[in-house]
Amino acid sequence: MSMARERGWFSAEQVTLKETKSATESMQALADGKVDGAALTLDEMLRFRAKGVDLVVVLVFDISNGADMVLARSPIRSLDELVGKRLGVEDSAVGALMLAEIFKISGLERQSVQVVPLTYDAHWKAWQQGEIDALITFEPVAGQVLRTGANNLFDSRKIPDTIFDVLAVKRTVAEAKADAIRSLVAGHFRAVEHLRRNPVDAGYRLAARLGGSGEKALNSFRGLKLPDVFANRRLLGSTEVSVEAAAMRLLPIMIEQGVLPQGLTASGLVRDDFLPEEN
Repeated sequence: MSMARERGWFSAEQVTLKETKSATESMQALADGKVDGAALTLDEMLRFRAKGVDLVVVLVFDISNGADMVLARSPIRSLDELVGKRLGVEDSAVGALMLAEIFKISGLERQSVQVVPLTYDAHWKAWQQGEIDALITFEPVAGQVLRTGANNLFDSRKIPDTIFDVLAVKRTVAEAKADAIRSLVAGHFRAVEHLRRNPVDAGYRLAARLGGSGEKALNSFRGLKLPDVFANRRLLGSTEVSVEAAAMRLLPIMIEQGVLPQGLTASGLVRDDFLPEEN
């Protein structure tokens, strides 16, 4: 979005971007009414809806396609070798989903692994200090851990079209500021197209905001799919690989975690009428 703003690809008169340092800060701004929408993971959006904040997905930014990983120290090379090991994981729906998948695939019992709750900002330090034997994490920490010689035991390529980052806006805002949302969404797709056609220039522009080199900025997209307009229309529809379908898989996990109440549904979760016409 920052590149779209810099290039003037959406209306600055209609839309103001407020950058935050973390997802937690973004969620707080949304909760406090300081912003009308935010970039959230799908599980974060479901938590807001459970609190009575009526949000609707108008855009899928990206889909994890290998960015979320289960990494382990050598000599651990397979999931079934995690028996008795310390496995660090964030206390989130995505973390719980990854845990559920590796237990299902490996046949391991949950009690056979020492699950260590860790917030994302503590992942790298815990790994460096040897506090864990394996870790469920994502980029850019995943790249740092891999460079220490860790083995990738499982990643989100095995569960495609499941872990989403989305643009969620309040339903009342979607009705009142439809033109502004359409302008913002269209600008996002222009930026994605520029990234695909001219990655060197895009990396340079992103690095100016993120710091570091253009190569480092581009590496932040490693393991992610950036769906275009056509793919977004499919994801915001009622297909088997849609956002609503992914939400239906997440709901029972989050309810079991105790972070969502019984009876919550994915009904009315998405809208595709803010997407530009496909060329």
